[in-house]
Amino acid sequence: MNILFFAALIGYFAASVFQFVGSSMKKEGLRKIARLLLAASFGLHTAFMAWRGIEAERVPLANQFEFASGFAWAAVVMAFALYRRLKQEWVMTAAMPVAFLVLSYAAFQPMEIKDIMPALRSTWFVLHIGSAAFSYAAFAIAGGLGVSYLMQLKKGKSEENAKMKQIDYMGYRLVCLGFLLLTVVIFSGAIWAEQAWSSWWSWDPKETWALITWIFYAIYLHQRLRLKWQGKRMAYLSIIALVLVVFTFAGVNLLLPGLHSYAV
Repeated sequence: MNILFFAALIGYFAASVFQFVGSSMKKEGLRKIARLLLAASFGLHTAFMAWRGIEAERVPLANQFEFASGFAWAAVVMAFALYRRLKQEWVMTAAMPVAFLVLSYAAFQPMEIKDIMPALRSTWFVLHIGSAAFSYAAFAIAGGLGVSYLMQLKKGKSEENAKMKQIDYMGYRLVCLGFLLLTVVIFSGAIWAEQAWSSWWSWDPKETWALITWIFYAIYLHQRLRLKWQGKRMAYLSIIALVLVVFTFAGVNLLLPGLHSYAV
């Protein structure tokens, strides 16, 4: 099972390298190899998660290692969905490193299969944690698109360029999706918490930082929809917001243990 995991990790790294080199040199052959590597690695990753789920006799999203693996898997699902719809290489350039970096983080987490706490065996488990994985994946790719947008600006591309507008708009759409899913995470988590701990909200560090992240993305959407912000300012906001996502995802577990410490 671990062979599948590390083979997928190496495959994501190789795909990212081929994609970066192919995009830099404008070599479609290299970019095609990158997509094939990503697809093969995704297949290995899916097989790993299925095997682990069978071994654990539950959905494999119960601890920090498994959640990070699910986060990376969700990022690849989104990458293929967006590429199939848009046929734009910048989608893969932004998404492939996300999958590799998140799965690399997972590789440094304890990989033992453990049962979950009895209080957490709930029908809310898949909705709450699955929504979080796809929410974080959407935000991470949006942040990657923000970085891509700023890099294109440094290369002299105009903000009025059609490609730049498309990158900007897709970043916004991903934030909308991530925001919706994060709302589901917070509400489903509150209901689950009331059932498990008899409290809708306890200001646990993970809860608090999820709320802070939600508020920041709400500000992002306000600036976009009400003040018509676009382009460079939104790219910066998506990158700053991604820092909050990363801290909520990993930093809280390391620095601010609380009720969600079981997810370490």
